[in-house]
Amino acid sequence: MRKTFFVQLLVVSLFSSFLAACSNDGTTTNEETNNLPDETDMRFPETVELDIPVYDRAFEGWNVSDNFYTRWIQEEFGDAHNININFVPIARASEVTDFQQLLAAGNAPDIIFHYDMPQALSYYDNDVLQPLDLEEIAKYAPTYWENLSETIEQYGVVEDEHIFFFADRPDVNNFVSIIRKDWVEQVGMKVEDLTSLEKLNEMALKWKEAGLGTLGGGLTADIYNYNYPFRDWPIDPEYRALYSDLMVADFTTKETELWLRNLNHQYHNGLIDQEFYLRADGNQIKSEFVAGRTGTYGEYMSSNTDIFEATVQNNPEAEFAVLPLYAGVPEGNVPQGRANWPFGLIMGVNEAATEEERIALWLYLEWMSQPDHLFFLQNGVEGENYTLDAEGIPIINNDFDGESALAMNNNKDYWSLVTEAPYFGSDELTRKAMKNFWSPPGYEYIVDDMFKYQDEGREFTTPDALFTVVIESQNRYQADLNALFQELYLEVALGPEEAFDENYEAAKQRYLNAGYQKILDEKQAAIEAGNFNYFE
Repeated sequence: MRKTFFVQLLVVSLFSSFLAACSNDGTTTNEETNNLPDETDMRFPETVELDIPVYDRAFEGWNVSDNFYTRWIQEEFGDAHNININFVPIARASEVTDFQQLLAAGNAPDIIFHYDMPQALSYYDNDVLQPLDLEEIAKYAPTYWENLSETIEQYGVVEDEHIFFFADRPDVNNFVSIIRKDWVEQVGMKVEDLTSLEKLNEMALKWKEAGLGTLGGGLTADIYNYNYPFRDWPIDPEYRALYSDLMVADFTTKETELWLRNLNHQYHNGLIDQEFYLRADGNQIKSEFVAGRTGTYGEYMSSNTDIFEATVQNNPEAEFAVLPLYAGVPEGNVPQGRANWPFGLIMGVNEAATEEERIALWLYLEWMSQPDHLFFLQNGVEGENYTLDAEGIPIINNDFDGESALAMNNNKDYWSLVTEAPYFGSDELTRKAMKNFWSPPGYEYIVDDMFKYQDEGREFTTPDALFTVVIESQNRYQADLNALFQELYLEVALGPEEAFDENYEAAKQRYLNAGYQKILDEKQAAIEAGNFNYFE
């Protein structure tokens, strides 16, 4: 049975919500309205308020809810349809908490979104999403519907209700692991020698002995795909469904034991940042790399990233390379990784959204789906933000800092409602354009190698299974288990090497007893009932 939404938070806001309901003449927030748009120009007779969430990634000097592009959207789309668009900032680092608080206070935007299905299912389970009328989407957003209808129909159904709609996800990715090439060569090795985890650790020991620095590291939290390189190949679909999860960490498998044993070894032998557990966010990890204290770092590439320039300012001799595909993989294993699901943002309509707000949302997705509008949001003003090459691909002007300057991620947090990445008509042209977007001047080779390793590892990079029912125990125990995981994994990783087996066994039992066994049992029942999708 689906639960009442966030009971603790609702207690706080119950009285004010009651007063608001009483002052609304007894009507509910989502009853139908006569204020429907004209069939010809899709303009509402009376102004409609449309609240759109947008990630706030704390870019310095960037106001996510009021800037050149939000004003352009209002002028080009909102004014034409008599819709007032309010952009609601959602902190990327605490998005679930932000949504929970806004929902409990009755101030949540008309879209509730997340990148991971387990959390999206949690919103559904807490009764904050309304079922979708697919004919309504097709009527008011025909272009968007044509692009995403198959995805919505295949993956948007929960317990026989149409609940979720999605952004498209072209097969592109800009995350790359970087290594200090000069350090590698300084200890008599070459980057291409790093063909396994064992070789990586051997090199890190030489770094330590030479007084150079350590491997980079940070606190493992929220994203639990740390043990994929330790897994067997080929994949057992049911095993993958049982133990792969972005909401709750797998802590009890042989793969996690191997991951922890290696982390324990790296820590006690001085191969990894000795205060990795204090690096709770990317900026803290980045600062160690920039300062020259660590020699590896993972970065989302963009043409205006400052990682290379900042590091060279502190370390003029610094040279960089992409960490080879097999560098963190135990000998004999393959470089398994978690691929994205075949969709981008997972979205639902706020249960409190009215009919007119919902229709305004579909009109917004339709407008956003038009190639010209997407191109402008992704690239800015021609002649200022970019110029076009002979193939019509934008060449970014990295020095432009005028009013139409884009956010650091090419304005993605606005257009990600309809697609996760730009597309230029073919995979070849898209990759060429992405190289322009993602290559800092002078470091184009980094993106070339990033693409090369992506291609080489593609067959080993597969999506997690996708459950089609709510795993109730997952929602019930998630917060407690995530907090316990932080405690237990560090207790084992930082504990004495000679006590590893004893510490890990005790930690594993605590984790199982704290609710993880109940999650495994419920997942197993769902698997046996066939209530999951597995992607080959």
